[in-house]
Amino acid sequence: MLVDAPSTPRHPTPMRQGFRFSTRFRVRYSEIDGQKIVFNSRYLEYADVTLGEFWRWADLGEIGPDWLDAEFNVVSARVDYRKPFVFDDMVEGFARVERVGTSSMTMRIELCHADTGELHTEIEMVSVHVNLETRKSKPIPENVRARLEGLGG
Repeated sequence: MLVDAPSTPRHPTPMRQGFRFSTRFRVRYSEIDGQKIVFNSRYLEYADVTLGEFWRWADLGEIGPDWLDAEFNVVSARVDYRKPFVFDDMVEGFARVERVGTSSMTMRIELCHADTGELHTEIEMVSVHVNLETRKSKPIPENVRARLEGLGG
């Protein structure tokens, strides 16, 4: 059975102010709960998907070992739910480096409905640069810090 395309073409949502990166994905059936909305823990998974694509886009590998051997561990995550996503919604995840400290960085992720542009969720994640042997924080190298700061909005 053929289905006609919608008569109104869909236009991509414009980039949100303060962001230079976004990625899109669809809500899958397995991600909804008994209330038929996306289960709350999935929003952190959505943030992780968005950040994974953000780092691919940022392409910091040219920095060399200071970046390639860096290890950042999430130490804090705050999720502000505004409106739930439902099955089959297209999500557009926006990401940026919000702040770079001596040994930590804060990422901001906004999850919007890809068709309407409406903000559904705001997420702030703080990660600490760690020494893998001691499992303690260590300063972010200056060349990495400069590149991270350049990835802000």
